Amino acid sequence: MSGCFPPHKPCGKVVTGGVQPECASVTVPITGLSSGATVKIPVVLAELTIQVNINSIVTLPEPALEIKDIKKRVKVTQCLLLQDPAAPGGPATLSIKGFVRKNIDYATRLCANLEGVCGDIRHCTVDVPFSCMTQVVFNGATPASILVNTTEEFEFFRSQPLKGHGFAEKDRLLSGDLSEFNQVSQEFFNELPFCELISARIVEFDEYLNRRRPKTCALPFEEKEFRQVEEKMVLYLTLKILQNQQVAIPPLGPG
Repeated sequence: MSGCFPPHKPCGKVVTGGVQPECASVTVPITGLSSGATVKIPVVLAELTIQVNINSIVTLPEPALEIKDIKKRVKVTQCLLLQDPAAPGGPATLSIKGFVRKNIDYATRLCANLEGVCGDIRHCTVDVPFSCMTQVVFNGATPASILVNTTEEFEFFRSQPLKGHGFAEKDRLLSGDLSEFNQVSQEFFNELPFCELISARIVEFDEYLNRRRPKTCALPFEEKEFRQVEEKMVLYLTLKILQNQQVAIPPLGPG
């Protein structure tokens, strides 16, 4: 028999145990620096809510009578801040990608007549992708300036005699040395801002497409079957944009 179902196996040992007695604890004094320090920690550059509009069509693997429930989970796969090195601290662009994982529970038909219909509750899990770009205004700390890689060439002076027709014996060529190549390259490894997802809110409207009554069996007068669902979603993502920066912590005052 083909399929992805594992063979049946006997159940393992039944889990035993219960509520354990109360555990004793002792408070330990907390110690820390009191003379001040410079630390490298994440600082908040901006916090914003993004509206993403999604329109998709889901095709079920079999005819369904109705949708019973849809469980949704938002997954963000990319959150990249694009900054202009020529405009430090100015508005930047945020590129965000991800998908909405939707687990759809729907009712199917096994037997039916004019008085009722019976069937199974089945499910279908799909990933609905989304992507967008939005402008970001930094309402928190100022992002660190982006240091740009540099490449510079230098050469040494060289004086050499001139040989050949048209030059006097005392004439000399004064120029840079063409027999060598000298260069200074410098690269900087800037801290890349990163995101934290705070909350996700979805407003959704689903509509069944091409509902039809089967020709081979009887159903109650208002029952119809469909296989496609058009989904319109408005997704609100609230997230923080952070960057690791060095922060000076002053020493603690007396008391």
